[in-house]
Amino acid sequence: MMNLQKITTFTAVMTIVVLIASCTSEEVKNLDETLFEESTATGLTYYRNGEVLEGKSPSPHGSFKLAFNDIAAGALNSEGELDEGGSFPTGSLIVKEIMTGGELSLIASMKKDASNDQSAEGWIWGEYNPDGSVAYSVSKKGKACTGCHGGDPNRDLTRTFDLH
Repeated sequence: MMNLQKITTFTAVMTIVVLIASCTSEEVKNLDETLFEESTATGLTYYRNGEVLEGKSPSPHGSFKLAFNDIAAGALNSEGELDEGGSFPTGSLIVKEIMTGGELSLIASMKKDASNDQSAEGWIWGEYNPDGSVAYSVSKKGKACTGCHGGDPNRDLTRTFDLH
């Protein structure tokens, strides 16, 4: 009788764990899809009028165009840059359109949302192929990103303004 009770309890706990894991996986998938859609939406404001910027060390991204949603663009100064020590408001979206041979090859995005479970350093980080497939999921919480995006001067984990 005691073994049956233990087996029943174990089965119930494992069922709950599987359900929670599947919900989390679905939420991450939805967040990746949403971030890609926002990153490819029309109406973004391009840094330096959409000029293709050459990759400079230590950036791993290569040549790119940089774009902002209206929330992020509202935080930029008259030169179109974030002031040193400044920060972007919640909801800001920054998109790097990585170019290879003059063609879009990757979309690297960061969205300010410190309340999201997938965020790191206050940002959600993701990279996508032009077809929308995930190259670097938000589930990785920016582990490959935050080390390089930190540093001086502090511009809320953005580096472009100091490299270009």
